[in-house]
Amino acid sequence: RYSWCLYLAPPEDMVSATTMHHRRRSILQLALLLLAASPAAMLAAGGSCEREEFPAGRSYATCADLPALGASLHWTYDAAASSLSLAFAAKPSGASGAGWVAWGVNPTGDGMKGAQTLLAFKSKGAYVVNTYNLTGYRPLSAASTPIAFEATELAADEGADGKVRLYGTLQLPKGMEAVNHIWQVGSTVANGVPAKHAFAQENLEAKGSLVLTGAGATEAAPAPVFISHDYLD
Repeated sequence: RYSWCLYLAPPEDMVSATTMHHRRRSILQLALLLLAASPAAMLAAGGSCEREEFPAGRSYATCADLPALGASLHWTYDAAASSLSLAFAAKPSGASGAGWVAWGVNPTGDGMKGAQTLLAFKSKGAYVVNTYNLTGYRPLSAASTPIAFEATELAADEGADGKVRLYGTLQLPKGMEAVNHIWQVGSTVANGVPAKHAFAQENLEAKGSLVLTGAGATEAAPAPVFISHDYLD
């Protein structure tokens, strides 16, 4: 014995309404997923420079997340005095925070050679900051070498995220509106001597142009990447 039932198809407008409801719900779910993922993605990429918290008495007018090595630069430029007050933050590449971080300006080129550099590392439990004039490919020394610009208020500390913050003030030439800058991290310091950094792609890309005045003064744009590379070693 067979039993029969009558199937009544829903009206076409009801099907359309149901389909639209599902589409809207899918779009809403996707939007919520993207919103939830965005903070995580930012943290994975190193986060925003604006979230960096400095000790009392240290504040800067401008900051930029640099395009390599998860680093950031914070600075205030006094054009009248040609004074650049800065904080550079990056995580050394050694295990458990060992190693060094460095930042510098290059008035003669866009690479490491010719850079006037500040380099911070931990020695006997405290951070020290050395200055280096990178004139060639020679290994660095344990002692500072004179640089072209007067450097004062040199200091360094470690943030809650393991990044080393390097502080300083540079007296730049009058009328300077932009300058090439470089930055780097290393994994080892032996007997006070910083060892050379790695040569991964992000190390080779750690350079840019720092705009000090004018409409672009909030930017730290990356410089073109070339095959040759001078290095801190």
